[in-house]
Amino acid sequence: MTHKLIRNAAHLVTMDETRRELTGADIRIKNGVIAEIGRELPLNGAESLDASGCLITPGLVNTHHHLFQTLTRAVPAAQDALLFGWLKVLYPIWARMGPEEIRVSTQLGLAELALSGCTMSSDHLYLFPNGARLDDSIEAAKTIGLRFHPTRGSMSIGESKGGLPPDALVEDEAAILRDSERLIDACNDRAEGAMLRVGLAPCSPFSVSRELMRDSAILAREKGVRLHTHLAENDEDIAYSLENFGCRPGDYAEQLGWTGEDVWHAHCVKLDGREIDLFARSGTGVAHCPCSNCRLGSGIAPVRAMRDAGVPVGLGVDGSASNDAGDLASEARQAMLLQRVGFGADAMSAREALEIATLGGATVLGRPDCGAIAPGKRADIAIWDISGLDSAGSWDPVALLLAGPRRVRDLLVEGRAVVSGGVLTGLDAGMLVERANRLARQLVND
Repeated sequence: MTHKLIRNAAHLVTMDETRRELTGADIRIKNGVIAEIGRELPLNGAESLDASGCLITPGLVNTHHHLFQTLTRAVPAAQDALLFGWLKVLYPIWARMGPEEIRVSTQLGLAELALSGCTMSSDHLYLFPNGARLDDSIEAAKTIGLRFHPTRGSMSIGESKGGLPPDALVEDEAAILRDSERLIDACNDRAEGAMLRVGLAPCSPFSVSRELMRDSAILAREKGVRLHTHLAENDEDIAYSLENFGCRPGDYAEQLGWTGEDVWHAHCVKLDGREIDLFARSGTGVAHCPCSNCRLGSGIAPVRAMRDAGVPVGLGVDGSASNDAGDLASEARQAMLLQRVGFGADAMSAREALEIATLGGATVLGRPDCGAIAPGKRADIAIWDISGLDSAGSWDPVALLLAGPRRVRDLLVEGRAVVSGGVLTGLDAGMLVERANRLARQLVND
């Protein structure tokens, strides 16, 4: 039996039902689950972890990523392009990847997330060049130790049929569905506390057919897994939907069974009021990716209106080719700042941004067992050192988190240390950086 006691936290943000915040708090963990919260709890034979001078939060949750992109940060020709032009530059580069690139890129992206306080991440892998499979990402994720929600993405409509991706990167739709079923049967864990859950994620309405969107939804519901795609990301996205489908993206999603509590869409920057109401009524979730939206000039997502209407909203860092980084704590700060820029200084508080980054993300991914620090919840915990120079002078440690410490001191997933003393426990970070840079140079020179 694993038994840990985190002791004497300077400040604990629980995100429980009453949003309690405690000082001088202890947390007892047994078998990967939070067993008890209080002050001066007895050791009772537990392994002790001192949290003096630290802020403790639930682990952050990343609801949208393309981990394969971590080897293609800051590609010069894509730097100043809007979404569709950006994709046109990058598709040929991604087509040169293979299984090794997918594995190393996944490790690199998840390691970066872990150091930023993330304990659970989704991933959207929608291209499989040169024999790569989603299995490569899944195996790589095990070496980092985060809770992982990979999605079997897909593209089936290439340029020759009016789609955006090159024909070399699209797949046969029957083969996509067969592989989707294989992955669900082989990898999806429905149990509470699962470390691995698989979803289905056709890339976007402009890269797959209406039939594949519909059939993916049918298969997902037969198998009891979640659905994910990109939606209403920018003005080009809206124009494409109107021209090709004769309706807005929200209407298109509803027609094909892509609304409901088992669905979450990435971006949704351009949802209108009627679409927001649709998402709220149906419980459809949104992965808000503020840094990527800024980077690609897509706009400011109406998160304040979504939250007020009752739409489930989580945060996503998106791929590092459109974000340049995978820092989830910084993403929370950017979410707060953008809502203030767009809708007023009182549009979003630091605590609400942190709630979106923790409990909000867990809700979007269908994980009621995660996202909060409370008895019975999984022990996914971020411990932040707020005793240093970047925290000095602060009156509010929660507001400080979004501007102060950039890296966790300790990160626990299922009660196990993924980061200890600011260092990843599962792999050699230096060796990972060396491998990643070697592969990135090869992509540059090919």
